[in-house]
Amino acid sequence: MTGRDRARIDALLSTLERMRLEEYVAYLSNWRRALWRNLLFGVCRGLGFTLGFSVLGALLAVLLRGLVVENIPLIGGFLAEVIHAIEARM
Repeated sequence: MTGRDRARIDALLSTLERMRLEEYVAYLSNWRRALWRNLLFGVCRGLGFTLGFSVLGALLAVLLRGLVVENIPLIGGFLAEVIHAIEARM
């Protein structure tokens, strides 16, 4: 083995150590931990989507209500029906 080959091997080992490849392989080998963690992340992600959609939906309802108050022609009646339907569901 030449010095050049040894330098390349050392560089590769250094890169693998910085990547924490050993920790990643240990994480993947424990399937229960990986399953639990992925389940928890999925629940958190779903909760975030739900909360975000709720906030955006509420803002949209407020904007629609403001448009109805302004009584914009053509769409005012349609928006009034939508808001009444939303309020009836609440």
